Amino acid sequence: MIWLTWRQFRVQALTAAAALAAFAILLAVTGPHLASRYAASAITGCHGFGCQSAAITFLSQLQATSPYAVVYLLGLALILVAPAIIGIFWGAPLIARELETRTFALAWNQSITRTRWLVVKLTLTGLAAMAVTEALSLMYVWWAHPIGKAIDLGGSTSLFSGGRFSSLVFATHGITPLGYAAFAFALGSAAGALIRRTVPAMAVTLAIFAAVQIAMPLGVRPHLIPPDHTVATIESAELDFGNLTATVVPGRPGAWILSSGAINHAGQTVTNLPVACQASVLGLKPSSPSQCMESHGFREAITYEPANRYWPLQWIETGIFLVLALALAGFCFWRLGRRRI
Repeated sequence: MIWLTWRQFRVQALTAAAALAAFAILLAVTGPHLASRYAASAITGCHGFGCQSAAITFLSQLQATSPYAVVYLLGLALILVAPAIIGIFWGAPLIARELETRTFALAWNQSITRTRWLVVKLTLTGLAAMAVTEALSLMYVWWAHPIGKAIDLGGSTSLFSGGRFSSLVFATHGITPLGYAAFAFALGSAAGALIRRTVPAMAVTLAIFAAVQIAMPLGVRPHLIPPDHTVATIESAELDFGNLTATVVPGRPGAWILSSGAINHAGQTVTNLPVACQASVLGLKPSSPSQCMESHGFREAITYEPANRYWPLQWIETGIFLVLALALAGFCFWRLGRRRI
């Protein structure tokens, strides 16, 4: 049964191996030079607020230099779409193709039970899917490490922005790619077992997985662990005066800001910059906008997740997708275990 699974899966496996090898070569060629640019930058000898300026300069130079921007975006895109591709081309045809062509009957009439047939197929192909996706992620994390360190120091450009809690970075780093791959593969397999047609199963897999990828960072991840709350001074929160939102959490470097907003002395939310302080933003008054708002009793209310919750969130989210994958695999066993297929 293992040999049969390999024979049926060898084209996908060789394609994945070739893609991994090509990606590894690309990262190996550009990675050492990226690391050397970081080591030669002003970041290595910076202190205090000078580190942010050095980080911004480093990232700006990278953004203007080929091929780092291209490789950065390519890596993010590849790791994000890899689970979807696996679900569509590995998971959906796994059962649907056998049911559609009726070839499963040949295997089950040669002393191979339905359960054994499905266990071997789901286990071997599923583990391969998880290994390929996590390998892509690990290679990319190694390559992008200098960029991540610069962003952690406060550096940001139009391309290199968002810390490790940002939607794209969180989903492509750590162990979450492993969970996404397992879920996408199991989803495709379950869709194939239910619909019994390969192409419709592919379409359903893509639609559901895309919806999950959007819903998770927007509606689920922020609520996995109850967030912390704080009220900070306007100046310490380093406000974006365009929408009065905080850019940092005082005393909590690297925190993930879920929401923030200015409040007055009565604790009521303020959505617009006070009229009395608008002249300060335009530079028409000697006081800064922060000083003006604080003099009128305004503060900043912030809801956030501390930086030390990064790995707990990674484990929880990955665990959710692994449980969903197991449930979908159980559905496949139930579906194929019925007397009539």
